[in-house]
Amino acid sequence: MSLFDDFLELIFPEYCLMCNGSLLKNEKQICLYCRYHLPVTNYHNDPNNALMQRFAGKVNIKYAWAFLKFTKGGKVQNVLHHLKYNGKKDAGILLGKWYGSELRKREYHTEFDSIIPVPLHASKLKKRGYNQCDPIVAGLSLQLGVAAYPIALKRNIHNPSQTRLSRMERYDNTKDIFEVADYESVRDKRILLVDDIVTTGSTLESCIMALQKAKCKEVSIACLASAQ
Repeated sequence: MSLFDDFLELIFPEYCLMCNGSLLKNEKQICLYCRYHLPVTNYHNDPNNALMQRFAGKVNIKYAWAFLKFTKGGKVQNVLHHLKYNGKKDAGILLGKWYGSELRKREYHTEFDSIIPVPLHASKLKKRGYNQCDPIVAGLSLQLGVAAYPIALKRNIHNPSQTRLSRMERYDNTKDIFEVADYESVRDKRILLVDDIVTTGSTLESCIMALQKAKCKEVSIACLASAQ
């Protein structure tokens, strides 16, 4: 790093996207304290974890995981907000790589042929400029060595916000809104479907049904965070 870079860092310091504290010289996006105190779920160590139970009897999946625990007003919400609305895509890549490293330790990198993000509708993609799931997928793909297919799924309907809807209303709101756009990345493949956060799971269920309709071999879920 040059003296000029040191000067810029002094005048315009970077901040941790989780705690908003100043980052040290070698820290990027997330400080070491937040890195080592991540509220991890360890769902990948428990085949009958709480998220897997959430999908039981609704869709047929092999694994259901989330990396972090989401709490309203917490640090995970902070970093997801930056990723989703403030263009902090590097944070998504970083967290995807960290999660991928944990999955690789358990040799899950041998379990998948394709990694696919939950897509945005074209109008929302145009407005935001990117799908917040794509950086997460990129990080996972790099760490696991599994091909990423960011346009495998297409969202046909731009449904309104689901924040205040009941579970049944969310299901009706997401039913049949996805379709497969790239069949070669799906057919007879073991898919890892990725989202930034899972709440009721209705959006993921709709994606899974579209993938299974296109004759994929099996589907698993990996989310960056799960609402508790």
